[in-house]
Amino acid sequence: MSPTHNAVLPNALKTVAVQKLVGKRIVLASASPRRKDILQNLGLAPEIIPSTFEENLPVSSFEDIHEYPVATATHKAVEVYERLVSENPDDAPDLVIGADTVVLTHALPATSTEMELGTTQELLEKPSSKEDNLRMLLDLNGGVCEVVTGVSLVYPILSAPGYDIKSLDERTLVYFADNPLEVLQAYVNSGEGLDRAGGFAVQGLGNLLIRKVDGDFSNVVGFPGASFFKLLDVLVEEEVDFLAV
Repeated sequence: MSPTHNAVLPNALKTVAVQKLVGKRIVLASASPRRKDILQNLGLAPEIIPSTFEENLPVSSFEDIHEYPVATATHKAVEVYERLVSENPDDAPDLVIGADTVVLTHALPATSTEMELGTTQELLEKPSSKEDNLRMLLDLNGGVCEVVTGVSLVYPILSAPGYDIKSLDERTLVYFADNPLEVLQAYVNSGEGLDRAGGFAVQGLGNLLIRKVDGDFSNVVGFPGASFFKLLDVLVEEEVDFLAV
């Protein structure tokens, strides 16, 4: 007998898409407490099963750098989906959510909905040390960076290979103040930025370094909740078999 699942919390909005999630096995392929908290605040409490994907895709292989976090999110979600199906086919997940957040340096804003990117744009993930963290912050200081989160959803279908994938990328501009070196060093010494893409936490002490955010604040924290639920709405409307297999 398959176990009972229900990731939908009482505070969730009773939309058609959310109602489709009731009684389903929903899995988040990430150990990030920020992503877990964002989803719970929006009414969803998925199982937390981190992916074992090494996140070692070569950045140079992507013509559009925005495809990099989407590809990483897809590999994470597929790895978890295939592992869980292999471990227990009778309790396969109905939806696996993969996500990856990166910071792109030197974004030059045109408007709030359009962005021109500079010719040299570095992709920043988590710093490898305090020295690397300071290097990142010095590069970001007084400028504008772009935070990009790729989100991929994997769910079962009847045709080969047995699952389908739908993805999105969310982009947010973060404007850094022109901070003195002693402030950047103090932030690095706090240790907060060491496990954050780009070396800063916008929802923590890192907020002191930032002048403004243009776009989805939650995306900078690590997960674009609004866009995720909008994608669910689209899938329910356009995919007849979505969450029905």
